Amino acid sequence: MNHNASLSAPPRRTRGIVLLGLAILGVASAAFVVRRPLMMAAPMCMAGRWHGCFDTFNGVVLMTLVTLPLAALVVWALARRRRAAGVTAAWRMSLAEVGMVHGTVPFLWMTMMPGAGAGTVPGRVSLVPLRDLLTMGPLGIAGNLLIFAALGFFAPMRFAASASLPRILVLGAGCSVLVETAQYVLRLDRVSSVDDVLVNAAGAVLAALASRRWWRTTAEAPSDRPRPAEAPAPAPAG
Repeated sequence: MNHNASLSAPPRRTRGIVLLGLAILGVASAAFVVRRPLMMAAPMCMAGRWHGCFDTFNGVVLMTLVTLPLAALVVWALARRRRAAGVTAAWRMSLAEVGMVHGTVPFLWMTMMPGAGAGTVPGRVSLVPLRDLLTMGPLGIAGNLLIFAALGFFAPMRFAASASLPRILVLGAGCSVLVETAQYVLRLDRVSSVDDVLVNAAGAVLAALASRRWWRTTAEAPSDRPRPAEAPAPAPAG
């Protein structure tokens, strides 16, 4: 058995190295593609100006990438504190918490950016399913799929109660309904569409499928609590 385990270790390690290499290649390719629009927003962001940085898609994406090292540092600090307290799965919990925030807030920020007629144009609602899907285009569909993708990916890893595809679907749809309602109430010159809700929820479910092997099961529910210290054995009488 030990011989078989030693034989299976190298392929597993090789698979991990290949996946890591593919991930690095994908990130590098994406950075190469978006380098020009991000560099256009870089001067405004580096100067700390709101206009031209935080009110543009390019600026928000750039600041999200710049703050990745800070997010990694927060994950490390949380995991170290939990491990010192005896919490099991400390790294997974910390990564899931930071990933949900860092991967969702920027997309919500871009979704809530006001249009040119914000405050003057009345709110618009589209309740016919699949009518607006054709007008979104590939880029719009991809953006809507990513809005709650981080939430769908990391929520089942952190909370056992959400480790279910129907629950992730409800979570993504509920959050999307809140966003669409806020767009309508605040009159942001955006169309509150039922297709946005459908695509956003689908993105959360697809991301949850990608992280299914790391989901937190009900049996692991008490793992976020420190392990109690074992009571010393009673001394023998006499």
